[in-house]
Amino acid sequence: MAEAAVAAVALLERAARRDPALEELRALRVALQAVPLAALRARLGEHHLRALFGLLAVNDREQVSACVSILERLLQALDPLYVIQNLREELQKGLFHPDDSVKILTMSQVGRIVEDSAAVPEILHSPELLQQIIKCIGEEKIAVAKEAIKSLSRLAQSQEGLEALLGSSLLGDLRRVMATSDVVRYRVYELIVEISSVSAESLNYCANTGLIPELIGELTGEDVLVRATCIEMLTSLAHSPQGRQFLAQQGVIDRISNIILGAESDPFSSFYLPGFVKFFGNLAVVDSPQQICERYPVFMEKVFEMAESQDPTMIGVAVDTLGILGSNVEGKQVLQKTRSRFQNLLSKIGHQAKNAPTELRLRCLDAISSLLYLPPEQQTEDLLRMTESWFTSLSSQPLELFRSISTQPFPDLHCGALRVFTAIANQPWAQKLMLSSPGFVEYVVDRSVEPDKASKDAKYELVKALVNSKTIAEIFGNQYYLRLRAYLHEGPYYVKAVSTTAVEGAE
Repeated sequence: MAEAAVAAVALLERAARRDPALEELRALRVALQAVPLAALRARLGEHHLRALFGLLAVNDREQVSACVSILERLLQALDPLYVIQNLREELQKGLFHPDDSVKILTMSQVGRIVEDSAAVPEILHSPELLQQIIKCIGEEKIAVAKEAIKSLSRLAQSQEGLEALLGSSLLGDLRRVMATSDVVRYRVYELIVEISSVSAESLNYCANTGLIPELIGELTGEDVLVRATCIEMLTSLAHSPQGRQFLAQQGVIDRISNIILGAESDPFSSFYLPGFVKFFGNLAVVDSPQQICERYPVFMEKVFEMAESQDPTMIGVAVDTLGILGSNVEGKQVLQKTRSRFQNLLSKIGHQAKNAPTELRLRCLDAISSLLYLPPEQQTEDLLRMTESWFTSLSSQPLELFRSISTQPFPDLHCGALRVFTAIANQPWAQKLMLSSPGFVEYVVDRSVEPDKASKDAKYELVKALVNSKTIAEIFGNQYYLRLRAYLHEGPYYVKAVSTTAVEGAE
């Protein structure tokens, strides 16, 4: 290891002293990967880094790419405080570089710096650096904009960073970049929502800038596509407790409910309605499904309407929402209260899982898995009866339906069907059904039917769920139980060794 470090530093010295050839830079890039960061740190000098940053000032993409890779490795070895104190000018130049990879390298370093409490004051004394990062939110390339958002979001994690970003002239820079386009405006909103999710204090700070009220105001704008993007942002905001509380206090949730009510008379509602329904679906899961559905009955009614429609887009959103809503026991009980209407809907979802276009079939399979899964500690007799009745509502022969899907030569559908089996594998009624289905257990332990890694992993999860069930040994019997345990012990990728005998004279 010491020899590798010496060799790498020798290459680095040569690169720092003169203009190296591209092959030398490539050799240095490879050599550095073999050296631990601690060994690099001990041998790295400021002149090495300045020289490499200097090599970025060429119109040669291959050289720039090689230097970026080298700098990524070397800068990892350095303390963030050292980087901002000694390479401030290089970072500043990097943000103006025409190559996006250099901008991303620079902003990733700023992201490291702002996570170091000792280095934060240094970055706050570089407003021109932060101004340029804000301008990068408006870059055409999304990867650059995302890195800028990530760096600024990290900066705002600290109180000093939050105040610097939103309580100074930098707020004006944010507003100026917002004016670039609808797309860029929503990138800034994305940053504000990320900052708001940190704490109630952060949210209040963001609200006081006027940016969150402006975002909320776009819910009722004329542009239906902007409305659709707006509700996505508000759904993200509602993921945090303080975000949900703020939206409720501002009457936003009631407003969204009223927009859904009025959507019938809007010919363009199909553009934004799915997002509004998803908002309530996510809200129900993180809050209380029962309370949300009781307070906003229009939500459940609209989900059922969409699921019962003939529009594949609306069906897909409704199925996703039902899967989210039914992912916990309280949500399942809310659905169960609708009785025959939900049972009839399950029949339609089972039909779609078999006959719809592939993407919708996958969404149906995922929703079915979510609806049917019951954690062992929540398996009361009533809930087990409920999931069994839901399963039988999906089709006249539901086990055979999913088994036929699992044998189709489409990996995504194959794995989706296996996930349905995994969801019910720890429930006694399902185990009895599996045992009574001819050849089903043999199919479960047959490794030859899994052609790829994803399928092998999905089958292994099914076996694990069966073996970990407390009732499996009693229901399946000792012979099958031991075969499943052996499968689990051998792992997902086990291949049985085949012995061969060499015969003298054979070709």
